[in-house]
Amino acid sequence: MAQWEKLQNLDSPFQDLLHQLYTNSLLPVDIRQYLAVWIEDQNWQEAAMGNDDSKANMLFFHFLDQLSYEIGRCSQDPECLLLQHNLRKFYRDIQAFPQGPTQLAAMIFNLLLEEKRILIQAQRAQLEQGEPALEAPVESQQQHEIESRILELRAMMEKLVKSISQLKDQQDVFCFRYNIHMSVRTPSLDPHQTRQQQLLQETLNELDKRRKEVLDTSKALLGRLTTLIDLLLPQLEEWKVQQQKACIGAPLDGGLELTQLEKWFTNGAKLLFHLRQLLKELKELSRMVSYQDDPLTKGVDLREAQVTELLQRLLHRAFVVETQPCMPQTPHRPLILRTGSKFSVQTRLLVRLQEGNESLTAEVSIDRNPPQSQGFRKFNIWTSSQKTLTPEKGQSQGLIWDFGYLTLVEQRSGGSGKGSNKGLLGVTEELHIISITVKYTYQGLKQELTTDTLPVVIISNMNQLSIAWASVLWFNLLSTNPQNQQFFSSPPKAPWSLLGPALSWQFFSYVGRGLDRDQLSMLKDKLFGKNCRNESALLSWADFTKRESPPGKLPFWTWLDKILDLVHDHLKDLWKDGRIMGFVSRSQERRLLKKTISGTFLLRFSETSEGGITCSWVEHQDDDKVLICSVQPFTKEVLQSLPLTKIIRHYQLLTEENIPENPLRFLYPRIPRDEAFGCYYEDKDNLQERRKYLKHKLIVVSNRHVDELQQPLEPNLEPEVESSGLYPELAPGPELGLEPLMEAGLDLGPPLEPTQSLPKPNLGPELTLDPILEPISQLLPEPEPELPHDLRYLNTEEMEIFRNTTEIEEIMPNGDPLLADQNTVDEAHVFHPSHFYTDGPLIPSDY
Repeated sequence: MAQWEKLQNLDSPFQDLLHQLYTNSLLPVDIRQYLAVWIEDQNWQEAAMGNDDSKANMLFFHFLDQLSYEIGRCSQDPECLLLQHNLRKFYRDIQAFPQGPTQLAAMIFNLLLEEKRILIQAQRAQLEQGEPALEAPVESQQQHEIESRILELRAMMEKLVKSISQLKDQQDVFCFRYNIHMSVRTPSLDPHQTRQQQLLQETLNELDKRRKEVLDTSKALLGRLTTLIDLLLPQLEEWKVQQQKACIGAPLDGGLELTQLEKWFTNGAKLLFHLRQLLKELKELSRMVSYQDDPLTKGVDLREAQVTELLQRLLHRAFVVETQPCMPQTPHRPLILRTGSKFSVQTRLLVRLQEGNESLTAEVSIDRNPPQSQGFRKFNIWTSSQKTLTPEKGQSQGLIWDFGYLTLVEQRSGGSGKGSNKGLLGVTEELHIISITVKYTYQGLKQELTTDTLPVVIISNMNQLSIAWASVLWFNLLSTNPQNQQFFSSPPKAPWSLLGPALSWQFFSYVGRGLDRDQLSMLKDKLFGKNCRNESALLSWADFTKRESPPGKLPFWTWLDKILDLVHDHLKDLWKDGRIMGFVSRSQERRLLKKTISGTFLLRFSETSEGGITCSWVEHQDDDKVLICSVQPFTKEVLQSLPLTKIIRHYQLLTEENIPENPLRFLYPRIPRDEAFGCYYEDKDNLQERRKYLKHKLIVVSNRHVDELQQPLEPNLEPEVESSGLYPELAPGPELGLEPLMEAGLDLGPPLEPTQSLPKPNLGPELTLDPILEPISQLLPEPEPELPHDLRYLNTEEMEIFRNTTEIEEIMPNGDPLLADQNTVDEAHVFHPSHFYTDGPLIPSDY
């Protein structure tokens, strides 16, 4: 809905505000309504507040063309006589504007802002009354105030310029009359001379009055400018806080953009520099004509000092680090630098004003004021530390210095020949600050501007990346002083109310989905214990990164970061789509699964392994016992060769009768397996390849024992080869498994579907039942059955693959092979897996 249409639907009190607005406006309300769509489609803000007048000029002439077109249309309709008259009148009026295009743009932009304010007031009134709110533009009241203040200051500046122009005319009149009076020497009793002297005194009094008025106007303007700066600086600080949180993964919540701040700061600086020039003109007028108690003698110097101080304050705060230091190989983890590796940093001066012939050079340094602590490492910028910005680039892209190829090198310690760190802080707890300095000159004002980055951690090996990121996270989450390089000499404790969301940010920024309440609850229990229900519970830095959790296992952060890498490299889609429950304790897992039907499973991260994910499912026994089975966690080494979706799809568990079956039927709470994971399957059938070759694939097989009712299972990765026969040298041996295949780099080719039905494997003698399940470790030799007397002397060497495993009827269950002219396409989809498995007891899973 257009803004004007919303205004027409307002209640009468707000309609009255709208009528009052256009009663005092040069834009007739009927023209506003008739051209509503065209007016609201134009960018009046850029035209009114831009750095030059080109946009305003363009819109001005487009507006004239639009008015001419509408006048021509109305001339053909007698009923539009009144509208045609108003269009013609407004067409003449805007061409008579003193400021022309800029005045028109400012007028319409201000009207649109006031309309938005009326809409916001109506929206708030409806919310208070509990009625549905109008679809009004969402805009901060403070931002609206800044834009209104800038327009008001421009109007005041125009008024001051006009007053100074009148003051100059008044001073010229006084100088002329004074020179005439001084050139004519007549007796003092001459009435004409007396009249001229009185007229000169009146002119001086008027001049003095105008000087005081101009000085008061400049004082009021300076006060309003000070208020504007006081409004802008908190907005900049809010942006810096937002940038700091974004560095550690916080989502951008539609906050203020730096380009908008640049427009505001530039407009504020323009007004201050303009006022500074006007004060210099007043100073020159005071030098030309001065008299006793001249208000300009002391007043101008005071105002000029105040303007200069305000400009210095604005310029120093306007020089910011737009992009914090970051290495190209780790864009998701800024503020971590490695010695000898390239990194980039980008700065921007929000005051986009540059002399037409003045190049600006910025220089980078590190640790200008290093802490005086023992063993604190020192570094040098190895590559070029300077960047020059020409006026051409400054006008086209802004005052931006982009250092894209910086490198750090550690200073050599005295006598040792290489850098060393023997201080109280570890390498990953040392904080260093990079500074950028630029010498800025504009309209005679020279300032050396300096800005600092957030503290960075400098490492020498990528193995330190994880713990270095923990330092960056802890500092930017808890530090109240962004320049505190001694933060880790006594690091504060983190409340869960801050730490919990920060942990969720890590997953949101790196793998696309944060942590929900249940997942955060599990992490909180892991850190503080299950009995802690206090949201303000505090965690120390040592407990976060160094204390083993649980004892004898990994520290919390190391464990969590390994999981983060695992999800990013192998499970990103599953995680984003919510297929992985992830952070759930074993006790919670049992509570969830025991209430579901048999075959329901969930995916959770191992609490003890380095970056592992396991699959747990439930089975309800005939005696009403509930069995929770967990597979040994899959790590990145496994998932590099066998995706988790393929493992779930083809997972096989040997039952008591040694019949393979997939126990994973429903993803928790009750989503059919293939419905939950079907979109991730990667089967691609090639008929030509399928006629030439038989498929082979890697699957996960676990063995079941009778006494497993109280024990979970662990898997053994085995290759599944679909074939009616194998060469003797490919027969499965005791070491056959996934890892030998991975080490050998075996190219298994594209997966193909088998052509035969499932044979019943001959598993040999009945397995001995053990009360404890242990991992499948090796193939146990089976006793060779005695051959009939008439077959004892047959050469069975070439038939080794079939012995004790397969009968000839199982190889050809459908009789003789197909003839050459028979069609094989219709039978190509018949699944015929052949499972290579190993016997042996399985131990309970602690994962």
